Amino acid sequence: MDFEIVNGDIESLETECLIIAVEADSTLSPAAKAADEASAGYISEILNGGDISGKNAESLLLHKVPGLSAKRVLLLGFGKEDERNNRNFRKIVTAAMGIVKSTGVSSVTFALDCTLTDDADQYRQLRHLVEWSGAELYNYDETKSKKADPSKLEQIGILVSEENSDLAETALLDGTAIVNGMSIARDLGNLPGNICTPTYLAEQALELDDEFEDLTATIVDEDEMAELGMHCLLSVGTGSAQPSKLVVMEYKGGPEGEKPHVLVGKGVTFDTGGISLKPGGGMDEMKYDMCGAASVFGAMTAVCEMALPINVVGIVAAAENMPSGNATKPGDIVTTMSGQTVEILNTDAEGRLVLCDALTYAGRFDPASVVDIATLTGACIVALGHHATGVLTNTDDLAQELIEAGNQAADKAWQLPLWDEFQEQLDSNFADIANIGGRPGGTITAACFLSRFTEEYRWAHLDIAGVAWHSGGKAKGSTGRCVPLLTQYLLNQAAEEE
Repeated sequence: MDFEIVNGDIESLETECLIIAVEADSTLSPAAKAADEASAGYISEILNGGDISGKNAESLLLHKVPGLSAKRVLLLGFGKEDERNNRNFRKIVTAAMGIVKSTGVSSVTFALDCTLTDDADQYRQLRHLVEWSGAELYNYDETKSKKADPSKLEQIGILVSEENSDLAETALLDGTAIVNGMSIARDLGNLPGNICTPTYLAEQALELDDEFEDLTATIVDEDEMAELGMHCLLSVGTGSAQPSKLVVMEYKGGPEGEKPHVLVGKGVTFDTGGISLKPGGGMDEMKYDMCGAASVFGAMTAVCEMALPINVVGIVAAAENMPSGNATKPGDIVTTMSGQTVEILNTDAEGRLVLCDALTYAGRFDPASVVDIATLTGACIVALGHHATGVLTNTDDLAQELIEAGNQAADKAWQLPLWDEFQEQLDSNFADIANIGGRPGGTITAACFLSRFTEEYRWAHLDIAGVAWHSGGKAKGSTGRCVPLLTQYLLNQAAEEE
């Protein structure tokens, strides 16, 4: 799929489908007015006939509109002015792409005047248009014997004025990088656990190493992890035939010696719960328990494609959590890379076990910030539903930077407290810390556990359990969140360091 910025008069645009906007009460947007004038009032006549009112995401496809070179014109409703926000904007793009795909056209041009949201930033509007239209073209058929028919849509154009072309080109390039990163994250998340193993994730990192000159991948195997004292991470994979891996990707786009920003992803490629076995119903979705790792892969890909002038390290703690005669048992005590001991009261609270050693490992990079990403707790879904990523941190300024990045990227996040009172729930009679703190405040106590390993640097934890995938129906599958949030955060850091 090729995106391009186009200029020129609307009547002369050579495209198989021109998309223009109609406001509530059938009011024409500026581009739609120009198209109406070129067609000698043909579009106004259609509107006066009541075929479309301009309600949000309402649509009407016209053929052979007189005076226009476009073969088709798609009228899109985008509602009243007070209804314009990113949520409705995305609905509009989704509706448009649904119609475009059903027509089988090879080219389409958006002429929406950057008026579809209350965000006045044209860069972000255009970037979101690229991201969301690209996301609607995503299709997973990797493990199907019959592959999907190739999309006939080859080109998406975006009409802008010549004075905004440079800004639009930047938005297009950044949006394309982000949607590519999201697609990689979605592919990894959607793959089954018998394919997407810890070794498979390590292989993907080595492929990125081959593809991008500024990225270097290092794979730490089980023997090396044992030498480093990473017995907490290793404890999760002891019941599996699949060896655990610590995957390290170093992107050096900034000045030598500049402190990197580190992303740490939970990569539990399948989570049975171990000896603390999960219920069988819906367990197939535990292939998504590596979506934090998938987000790291997606964000690292986007950073490489955008060639950001910043140093970034991506760390993936990859393991498979299985029950067997070798599996870790409730009550076992293990020693972490930091030297702290952990009493494992529940083997299904394994994400924090792989992350704590990875977070200790992250300290060796003397990081400017560390953000870990994990499908960590069902409690986060209870707290925030399927709409927002949970943010917990030892530095409130970092939380605000991530929340703002989420708002900019339309990938929302919300902060939960990390108070000392919750730490007491992790007290153990037999080790330095227990790996669970009971049902109350489950998302918070999980982050409290991780905070014990992050005291030497700025750190935030993103719990994506509620947003990483959709369950059931045709929409079932990985979402690619929170690649947009992470990439926007790194874009903002790069802008500050210039």
